[in-house]
Amino acid sequence: MTLALVIPAAIVPVAISAAPAAAAAAAGEGPAGDAFYTPPSPLPAGAPGDVIWYRKKSDVNNASVYLVLYLSQDAQGRPNAVSGTIFVPKGRSPVGMPIVAVASGSVGLGDQCAPSKNPLVSAAQNQGFVDQALQRGWAVAMSDYEGLGTPGVHTYVVGRSEGHAVLDAVRAAQRLPATGLSTANPVGLLGYSQGGGAAAWAGELQPTYAPELNLRAISAGGVPADLLAVAGQLDGGIGFAVLAMAASGLNAAYPELNLDGYLNNAGRTFFGNLSTSCIESLIAYPFRKISDYTTTNPLNTPAWIARINEQKLGSVPPKVPTFLYHAWPIDELVARPQAEALKNTYCAAGAPIRWRSYLGEHATTIFTAQGDAIGFLADRFAGKPFTRSC
Repeated sequence: MTLALVIPAAIVPVAISAAPAAAAAAAGEGPAGDAFYTPPSPLPAGAPGDVIWYRKKSDVNNASVYLVLYLSQDAQGRPNAVSGTIFVPKGRSPVGMPIVAVASGSVGLGDQCAPSKNPLVSAAQNQGFVDQALQRGWAVAMSDYEGLGTPGVHTYVVGRSEGHAVLDAVRAAQRLPATGLSTANPVGLLGYSQGGGAAAWAGELQPTYAPELNLRAISAGGVPADLLAVAGQLDGGIGFAVLAMAASGLNAAYPELNLDGYLNNAGRTFFGNLSTSCIESLIAYPFRKISDYTTTNPLNTPAWIARINEQKLGSVPPKVPTFLYHAWPIDELVARPQAEALKNTYCAAGAPIRWRSYLGEHATTIFTAQGDAIGFLADRFAGKPFTRSC
């Protein structure tokens, strides 16, 4: 098992409409260092996707790179600030240039793990997607998600939070004057595991939350479409830390869940350590159980179950061609049957779905499927015919 292990962010969109803004006032240069990630208080007026401030970073792969802090919305529709990275290939006209939102795979909960802060931590999950997109001449918008780098706890696997952050990263790329991008540019959503769920959820949300985006296609792999089903495999399994991260993320988004009220002394220590850990936490705590750290299992309570079920994908079938893929025959982190159930739900609704299985396990599939995931977007940007495989 490798450190490429990543996990879910799949959720059902209860969308909160956010009207597109007119061209925002030009954003200024943000402060250096960690101060960049601390937003002004109160937040400036503006619409989701407006850039608060930015900094030019060193070029990567012949692309101009910008660190941005932009407005978004949390899971309950309240304004927040999220950081991210925008890559724009150099020497190419931005007119008609595809923009790909790379939804990050799991990097951990600690602020130091944010993809924009620590490319080494996110390399296994994201770098191949970013590199291949740039090689094809596409711009890339990659969110850090709520609470990674920026103040607060990362709302790990909370769909509305992550979906907003992914879509608003694209808007930020379009509204940063230096990029030359606009709402006319075609858009694709791309991600695996946590990122696959975030991309799928953003696809369900986009028609009502960001209708101005010229969305053409979605590639989403290892999708955790039903978090209750995923949790059943993780509790006591090799990926227990993923379950704990999900509990922390849900608690951050919905404070009334009061995770701390369920924890024993070992649990308070464990979750404290987890909150500052990066990807290594995914292999540091195998075969633990939530009952090891709680006086009562919160995941069995009506309040927690209700919030978890709000994260279930499938209620808004995508309108654009969507490539779903999963490890076969068994995925040790993101249970395969619930991903197949999502595919079947979408197919039954007549959605334009292509489905494929890849021999291997969770960690290897991100690499074996990467070329196909990128190629699927390329074909859609090129206007090639699409055939459903339901």
